[in-house]
Amino acid sequence: MTVLEIMERANSRDTKLAIAWMKDAFNAIQSTQRAGGKARVKKMAITKGQREYNLPADCISIKSISVLDTDDDNKYKRIRRIIDTPVVTEDTSP
Repeated sequence: MTVLEIMERANSRDTKLAIAWMKDAFNAIQSTQRAGGKARVKKMAITKGQREYNLPADCISIKSISVLDTDDDNKYKRIRRIIDTPVVTEDTSP
């Protein structure tokens, strides 16, 4: 099926908008499916006190995150996912 056929079925005349919708749909489908062989491993150094890191621009979903524990025979420890919304409080102490 071509972009023109999709645009005709959706009754759309804006090509850029139709292509943007198709890319969004493709990304939504990819993010809900398992990466059958297409998964990549990205390693990066962590810094003490740093909480945020930049992810690759083409990252669609994250399967797991592990940290090398040098105190426990250099084993990788998986970081658990947060299920609930984290509690955020403001520190008002001087």
